[in-house]
Amino acid sequence: MAKRTDSPDKKRRGLSRRDFIRGTGAAVSAGTLLSGGLLHAKAGGAKVSGPGAVPIALRINGQPRNLSVEPRVTLLDAMRDFLDLTGAKKVCDRATCGACTVHLDGKPVYACTILAIDAQGHEITTIEGLAPEGKLHEVSAAFVENDAQQCGFCTPGFVMSCAAYLRGNPSPTEDQVAAALGGNLCRCGTYVGVRKAAVSAARQLAGKGGRS
Repeated sequence: MAKRTDSPDKKRRGLSRRDFIRGTGAAVSAGTLLSGGLLHAKAGGAKVSGPGAVPIALRINGQPRNLSVEPRVTLLDAMRDFLDLTGAKKVCDRATCGACTVHLDGKPVYACTILAIDAQGHEITTIEGLAPEGKLHEVSAAFVENDAQQCGFCTPGFVMSCAAYLRGNPSPTEDQVAAALGGNLCRCGTYVGVRKAAVSAARQLAGKGGRS
């Protein structure tokens, strides 16, 4: 009996099942090496940090703070877990609720969306540093006076957002405040008190020369 041979058409069909599995295994192995840090590539000559902890220097509330964190650690986690700055709250961790709001160079940002390593070289202000120790910032005081909090978990983020907003708009209406604070959520529903607190704080700040 003649020996069976593959036809030219069959050979032109491409990879066999065995070739496909062999190629897939090689790709997976290469990915494992990369993720495990066994292969190091530098894109465009850029310096690669990690995956282990690296030293970073932050400036928070006017003070230099040195720590070692993995490059994947967010500014929020670095402050809460390594620096004992727990005013900014970790709630959604997805940049939707505003509870982790801090000031970066004077602008309100979600600390859960910024890597700690990328916050180097910037001035960071948290709720702990918004006013001198032992005193309440005008916005914080207005929140108390206008009953603008219940559980209080979202309050630090609201206060930080309000303080930043009032620097640019020293005499807002309640409607303007509502629009400006659209990135902060209160699960207790104290929005009416928050708006009144912001307007009240604006008046207090105006009487002191607009400091916020």
